[in-house]
Amino acid sequence: MADQLQLYSYWRSSAAYRVRIGLNLKGLAYETLPVHLVRDGGEQHAEEYRALNPQELVPVLKHGDRVLRQSVAILEYLDETWPEPALLPVTSRDRQRVRAIAQMVACDIHPLNNLRVLQYFDREWNVPQPERDEWVRHWVAGGFAAVEAVLNDHPSTGDFCEGNTPGLADCCLVPQVYNARRFGVDMTPYPTIERIERACLALRAFDTARPEKQPDAPQPN
Repeated sequence: MADQLQLYSYWRSSAAYRVRIGLNLKGLAYETLPVHLVRDGGEQHAEEYRALNPQELVPVLKHGDRVLRQSVAILEYLDETWPEPALLPVTSRDRQRVRAIAQMVACDIHPLNNLRVLQYFDREWNVPQPERDEWVRHWVAGGFAAVEAVLNDHPSTGDFCEGNTPGLADCCLVPQVYNARRFGVDMTPYPTIERIERACLALRAFDTARPEKQPDAPQPN
């Protein structure tokens, strides 16, 4: 099919997780093409994949012959190509708020605890695992404190980051909470974030996008 959607993904990648949520919210069928970020030094570094994405990162979404990169840009592409249900609100003011929350996660929190950063600490500086984990917790906690402040008691915050319909900001926030829990971040100081996460994960679009439900996730013994 010319318009077939293919998602190059890794089960535990929070950036790929964002796009899975967005595809699910849109009700779009897609094929998952796993890219293992650790095995054999990381399949994202293979020549074939590097030709697809010179950044050697996931996700990549192929829509027919188009190759789409960068998770937030992919989500906005989905919203422009399939406008309903919308991931962004109607007014420019509300759109700016949603984009700002999404970017607080995708641009400020996530890059500091990305796999390649942690691997660099290990490979180049021999930073022990406990110190790497503490690095992650430090930057996630600081970022979540800011996100919590933006969400808490704001008139636009509803069941979700913006009103009572899940959208772009929620697509970014929920995967970052998953990462936070992986690294043992205490979520107690962020009750609004936790409440929104619960509301999201109660929806099928978010639930089926969970890392442990992906075809390339490790299977329990």
